[in-house]
Amino acid sequence: MASIKQLLRGAVMALALSTLCVVGASAANVGVGTVTADALRMRSQANTEASILATAPKGDTVVVLEAVEDGWYKVDYQAVEGYMSGEFLDVQEKADVELGYGKVDTDGSPLNVRSAPDTDSERLTTLSYGQVVNIIGVDNGWYKIEVGGTVGYVLSDYMLPCRDEYGARGDNNSNNIGEQIVAFAKTFLGTPYVYGGNGPNCFDCSGFTKYVYAHFGYSINRGATQQLSNGVAISRSQLQPGDLVFFRHNTTKPVSHVGIYIGNNQFIHASTNSYQVQINNLAGHYSNTYVYARHIY
Repeated sequence: MASIKQLLRGAVMALALSTLCVVGASAANVGVGTVTADALRMRSQANTEASILATAPKGDTVVVLEAVEDGWYKVDYQAVEGYMSGEFLDVQEKADVELGYGKVDTDGSPLNVRSAPDTDSERLTTLSYGQVVNIIGVDNGWYKIEVGGTVGYVLSDYMLPCRDEYGARGDNNSNNIGEQIVAFAKTFLGTPYVYGGNGPNCFDCSGFTKYVYAHFGYSINRGATQQLSNGVAISRSQLQPGDLVFFRHNTTKPVSHVGIYIGNNQFIHASTNSYQVQINNLAGHYSNTYVYARHIY
């Protein structure tokens, strides 16, 4: 017959396994992670061979959902779920940090907002199913939120991070990184063109593309012709936001200019016509001089 000690040990193990199962199956967060590398890629699986869903720059924060194998974490970054290496995340169970929006994700019942991260604390108000609020921190499995001037806490099991005030979620596909590249590139609109400029206060065409890609952890060559060796060749019909587009005009070199495709038949580049970073259509002169495209990410 098993001893009392053995029975207690078994009960403790069963309880621990039960708790792990509950945590793994829920949306509860471990905490918040701050990126410590210059750029950290979020993968579709917990390994470096998996496809890249997004890249977070140094200092950005992610919601840590759970610890997984080999030092990786399942995370939520910009309302997209994926995996990041814990080697480059400073994970805290409690932190005041702006995490964007969260949507109430219950079975339809109201969600209690508490004065402290404890089910026994005062109930300040309730949130209705689908209601969107600001998430301003985490505290040991609770979200700190702000709604209508009230600051309180809700269990993270019942709150789903989202991209905007309408409760939209991100898509778990590699196009997300292209959208991030485009958004970052647009922050430099109007920056002066200077031959040899590497940024961020001035750029030439390949200095601009190299700087933008470096922000997301991609090292590409310096010089438009040299960047033809990066990534893979694609046709014009295959262009996606974030792809490099190349042009040739009045030169014996393979190309004379490079920019970043942003979608809707447009690209952003450090222009030698206006001498600044600007957006142009792939039409007219640029359609006639377009020669190649490369997919990097």
